[in-house]
Amino acid sequence: MSGPDIITMGCRLNIAESEAIRDMAQGQDDLIVVNSCAVTAEAVRQTRQAIRRARRERPDARILVTGCAAQTEPETFAAMAEVDGVIGNREKMEAGSYITAREPVSTALDTSGGWAAPDVRVSDIMAVRETAPHMASAFADHARAFLEVQNGCDHRCTFCIIPYGRGNSRSVPAGAVVEKAKQLADAGYSEIVLTGVDVTSYGPDLPGSPSLGLLIERILKGVPDLRRLRLSSIDSVEIDERLFDLIAHEPRMMPHLHLSLQAGDDMILKRMKRRHMRADAIAIVERVKAARPDISIGADIIAGFPTEDEAMFENSLKLVEQCDIVHGHIFPYSPRVGTPAARMPQVDRPTIKARAARLRDACATRRTDWLRSLIGTSQSVLVERSGMTGHAENFAPVRFATGQAPSSIVRATITGLEKDTLIAQEAA
Repeated sequence: MSGPDIITMGCRLNIAESEAIRDMAQGQDDLIVVNSCAVTAEAVRQTRQAIRRARRERPDARILVTGCAAQTEPETFAAMAEVDGVIGNREKMEAGSYITAREPVSTALDTSGGWAAPDVRVSDIMAVRETAPHMASAFADHARAFLEVQNGCDHRCTFCIIPYGRGNSRSVPAGAVVEKAKQLADAGYSEIVLTGVDVTSYGPDLPGSPSLGLLIERILKGVPDLRRLRLSSIDSVEIDERLFDLIAHEPRMMPHLHLSLQAGDDMILKRMKRRHMRADAIAIVERVKAARPDISIGADIIAGFPTEDEAMFENSLKLVEQCDIVHGHIFPYSPRVGTPAARMPQVDRPTIKARAARLRDACATRRTDWLRSLIGTSQSVLVERSGMTGHAENFAPVRFATGQAPSSIVRATITGLEKDTLIAQEAA
């Protein structure tokens, strides 16, 4: 072994940061880092489960827990016998956090016969004012690389705990982003995914207040060898004309948008403290599809938000069709302590579970119809490390009939569909 084992929960930003952690903790062969997620109570439960599993599999390792759940509820993880240390989202970006930690749990008995208290280092994330440029990018164990351009969030949606895990919005200077993108392209990555907590809020904290669209223009101009640029989840209300023009007309921008919609009912959107209405979501999808018909739409939708009645839920269900959502991420609502929504009248858990299932079924049906429509077409596919699978520009999953060169971009003919994956052969 040449470095730590890293268990990553949650978002693409966590994926990027986990790879940065791997670089910082080189040589720490006895270390397991669990990079946690706090977006739902289920995510926290799965983090605890992953920690217990890691301890069973490697009883002599040091286990450090970091990420959003560690930031928002460090006491939860400090109380776990399996945990040697808890570090916050600020501390996880410091190499020293991975060098000094409690002895392995198997040898950490104190004089009273109990476990010694874990090392807890979690500072005030709201005091962080910048995202260090040297931490702006990370290599991922994928054919694509993830490039962090922004962190934190200035909005306070009533259901969301993430601002308290990530702090206020802060942007990486454009020059540093372009330089990291060059390094990634030079390292052989054909595709870069721009990531952040609220990517479309990029720029107001920087001199001159550059926009995300301007940053993308600089990346495309400054890194001519980069073949594909993709956006992670974005807020539709923050798509300005510059960004829209790039999404609609720039061939190196992938035809794939993942929108943070959350609901399809105006009253629920207001109670969520979102900044768009139902009609706004439908309008931006209609507009972008008119300009670029091959674009695929993904969305986050919450099922069973407090006060949601059946009619309100039906509005969210209809949004799947009206926004042509083929990459649906459905979240059953779970109350997060400290958020306003947790104090609102709650929907019962069986109803939430049933509504989430109906939303998933609607998305799955729409997705299958979309994938079937691609049979017989020619697609440009980025081949994953296995050499047998990849993703088209629209992020449709593809499996090849024969092995391809990993990390290459292959022009392929889609010949069929098996389960949720397109079958392809390299075009002659």
